[in-house]
Amino acid sequence: DSVWGADHLVFREDGETEGIHESWTVLAAVAAVTSRVEIGPMVLALPFRNPALTAKMAVELDEISGGRLILGLGCGWHEPEFDAFGFPFDHRVSRFEEGMRIVAPLLREGRVTFEGRYHRAIDAELRPPPVRAGGPPILIAGKQPRMLGLVAEFADQWNGAWYGHPDTADELRTRLANLRAAL
Repeated sequence: DSVWGADHLVFREDGETEGIHESWTVLAAVAAVTSRVEIGPMVLALPFRNPALTAKMAVELDEISGGRLILGLGCGWHEPEFDAFGFPFDHRVSRFEEGMRIVAPLLREGRVTFEGRYHRAIDAELRPPPVRAGGPPILIAGKQPRMLGLVAEFADQWNGAWYGHPDTADELRTRLANLRAAL
């Protein structure tokens, strides 16, 4: 069993704004009052947080939960929430890729140095280290070829969204074929 939190800040459409609770805080609360269910964001918009800090937060939540976190990550998609909270929407996949070049080594090896166009981490180190060797598993959401390439490179799991059973889901079959090609 698992409990997942959606990582959105606001939804804006047709002049209307709807809100949602901040997922990381809610997941920490769920971790503190449960003992068996896996927990995770479905998925955490990496552009909303510094990648090295995201890795640090992930190992702490994994420890609080007793090793039950699945770290779901994505590049975000709802431009109005990026605008409302002051996050850049341009080059989302490039920003995500650079972020993963920080997050993945920190979780898996405990240390990273990376300098890119959008992100940098100089001799960043996770102390205390992750409770699980290699840190929590990484799940990445993506459907286009470039994101699927990042799934193949960095992810332990893939979020292909909700398209039903493969026998009746043409879009799911297409996405699975694209993922196989990326792998």
